[in-house]
Amino acid sequence: WLMCFCLCAFASRCRRCRGNMTSCVFCEEAGGEVLWEDDYCRVVWAYEPDYPALCRVIWDRHVKEMADLEPAERDRIMKIVFATEQALIALVQPDKMNLASLGNQVPHLHWHVIPRWRDDRHFPNPIWGADVREAGPRPAVEGAVLHAAFLRSLAEEQGRK
Repeated sequence: WLMCFCLCAFASRCRRCRGNMTSCVFCEEAGGEVLWEDDYCRVVWAYEPDYPALCRVIWDRHVKEMADLEPAERDRIMKIVFATEQALIALVQPDKMNLASLGNQVPHLHWHVIPRWRDDRHFPNPIWGADVREAGPRPAVEGAVLHAAFLRSLAEEQGRK
């Protein structure tokens, strides 16, 4: 009898960790409010007060790099990243979008999809850097609205096959 970090029985059959018995925050937790998921990845709203529409696209299986994926899996996650980006552009109309897959602190494949504004705390630097100003006010974003915008963008992205 084994328990994996996803809290399932029989870790070798777990769709998230696939038997990986190492501790990983994205294997143990959703990583934010789940807006959408399938058998391969999930889109989560990782609410940050200064970046209220920040989302992550997280690959379910524990891998560290895009190179760890099969070509079809790479295509799949990038379609989800692009659909998330399009949804956020339509919904919050940022000055710029940032897409980042770092994994230095959490070595589990995930993409940050970040709407940016010229007056945000860090612009033009990455959001993880030192503040360069006080943040301008940001309108609140609701999870249900983000979810609906993502579904519209995903349908459009899938229509581009």
